[in-house]
Amino acid sequence: MRLAKVPEDSASDIIPKLISKDIADPGAKICKGEGVRYVPIFADREHDVKEMGLEVIDGESFTRETRSPQERIRKRLSHLPQDVTEGLPMRWEFVGDVVILRFNEAMRSYEKEIGEAYASELNVGTVCADVGGVFGEFREPSTKVIFGDKPESVRLENGIRYKFDVTKLMFASGNIDERDRMRHINCKGETVVDMFAGIGYFSLPVAKFAGAEKVIACEKNPESYHYLCENVKLNDLNNMETILGDNRDLNIKGADRIIMGYIQSTSEYLWKAKEMIKHGGMIHYHDTFYVNEYEERINSIFSETFGTDGYEIQRIKEVKSFAPSVSHYVADVKIL
Repeated sequence: MRLAKVPEDSASDIIPKLISKDIADPGAKICKGEGVRYVPIFADREHDVKEMGLEVIDGESFTRETRSPQERIRKRLSHLPQDVTEGLPMRWEFVGDVVILRFNEAMRSYEKEIGEAYASELNVGTVCADVGGVFGEFREPSTKVIFGDKPESVRLENGIRYKFDVTKLMFASGNIDERDRMRHINCKGETVVDMFAGIGYFSLPVAKFAGAEKVIACEKNPESYHYLCENVKLNDLNNMETILGDNRDLNIKGADRIIMGYIQSTSEYLWKAKEMIKHGGMIHYHDTFYVNEYEERINSIFSETFGTDGYEIQRIKEVKSFAPSVSHYVADVKIL
C-alpha cells in the first residue's frame, strides 16, 4: 500500500484535504509514527500527493473501523454514569497533536479515563478540557490537560503555522474566514500595524501572503508575545517587527493600514489608530454589537474620532456570533 507521510504539526490541515479530494483511501486506517501520520492513498493519486510536497512510501495498511469516532467513544465510556455519558462532547478541536474538549461538571470526576479514551480513538498525544471559557483582559482560556503532557502544539491553517500552548492562550476557530481574508488583501508596499497582535492571528498572513513591506505587530501579553516571536521564526518572515507593550505607547506615524483585532473595548483605542494612520489609509476595526444596530454604532464610533466626513466605511462583515443577539463584526474603514 502506498502511504503519504504527513507531518504531525500539519496533519489537521492536510489530512482533511486528502480525504475531500478523494486522494486518501477511506477504507484504510491512518497510522501514527514519530512526528508523522501515515495516510493510505489510492495508487493513481500518488502524483497529486507529491505535488503537495509530501513524501510517499510503501507500507502496510489496515482496515478502518467503520463506526464513527463518536460511536466508538460512546461505547468505550458506556459504563460511566448516565449524566456523564449524556454530556460527552461529540465535537472537538484539533491543534496539531492536541485535542480540546468542552467539559461539564459531571465529567470532571472521570477526566483521566475520558481523556485516555479520546486520545486513543482520535489518535492524538494530548487531550485538554475547556472547563470555563475565556476570561480577563488577555482572554486567557480555562483549559487543563487531562491526558498527555504536551499542550504546546502547532496549528497549520491556510499556509500559516501558529504555535501556542492551548492551556495558556485562546485560538478563536470562528475567526478562520477573517484570517484567510487577510492573506488575500492587497498590501503591496504597505506599512501595516497590528495593534492587538496576539500570536500573529492576522499579522502573520498579511506579512507572508499580502505583499506588505513591513508589518509592526504589538502585543501586551508576555505569553502571547513569546509565541508571536516564535511564529515569526516558524513562518520564516523577515518583514515583521514585534513589539512587547501597550499599543498606546507606540510612536508610529503614516501607517498605510491598521488592524484592530480586539473586541468589546476596541473603541477606547481608536484615538491611537488616528495618530498612526495616514490619510487614505485603511483600518480593519473589530468589535461586538447588537445585530440590529452594528452599522449605526460603527458610524457613531468613527464620527466621534474622525468627524462625519473623515472616514468612509467600505465593508462590514459578521465574523461570528458572540452571544444572543450579539455578533462580532469587522469593518473596513478608509480614512479620508
